Amino acid sequence: MNVSLFITCLCDTITSHVGKNTVEILERVGCHVDFPELQTCCGQPAYNSGYLKESKEAMKQMLRAFRDSEYVVGPSGSCVAMLREYPKVFAGDPEWEEAAKDLASKSYELTQFLVDVMGITDVGSTFKGKVTYHPSCHMTRLLGVKDAPMALLSNVAGLEFVPLPLAEDCCGFGGTFAVKSPVISKQMVTEKSAHVIETGAEYLIGGDMGCLMNIGGRLRREGQPVKVLHITDVLNCQD
Repeated sequence: MNVSLFITCLCDTITSHVGKNTVEILERVGCHVDFPELQTCCGQPAYNSGYLKESKEAMKQMLRAFRDSEYVVGPSGSCVAMLREYPKVFAGDPEWEEAAKDLASKSYELTQFLVDVMGITDVGSTFKGKVTYHPSCHMTRLLGVKDAPMALLSNVAGLEFVPLPLAEDCCGFGGTFAVKSPVISKQMVTEKSAHVIETGAEYLIGGDMGCLMNIGGRLRREGQPVKVLHITDVLNCQD
């Protein structure tokens, strides 16, 4: 399969290793991966803050960037969920509506693509450690990806999984929510970190870097030893 990597802003600027992991995992299961250099932000921060006109400019650039892609795969449920919103944003626009539908129909979060499109639940990874998993809000509620990450993690050799209490609760990041409502956000992530500590896990795994950065920051400020990893760090591990 021919796959175009959607790198996302956070992975591009802060956690580039997640992008590297994504490419290596896809290539290991037989995909040919390319990287359209025209891609930019998906427009989500501006869109969620109510700046529709401004967000559309970023979205149009994304439509140009992935126009010729067969599949578009990204390591973030939140950002891919935004691509799936494009048909609603450009509904009735004769110039962009069809391109928006096309991009939405071929865009997938990594675990979703591996399980639902390729039919793969075991990527041959080995990871020794006790882990728990945080299902991010956008990934589960907007994109509808709930089972794929667990299906893949269940086949990682050496991994010991512990359920996260009240896992479905938001961590308080919510994109610009954490900036606009920092007091509430802090209370939410404090509760989330307490549940993570309660599991006794050595590692917290997730599929969205924004959430992981938020929870990881809280854990570090509390002096907790729990390490935070993107799911690709585990799926690409072959120790």
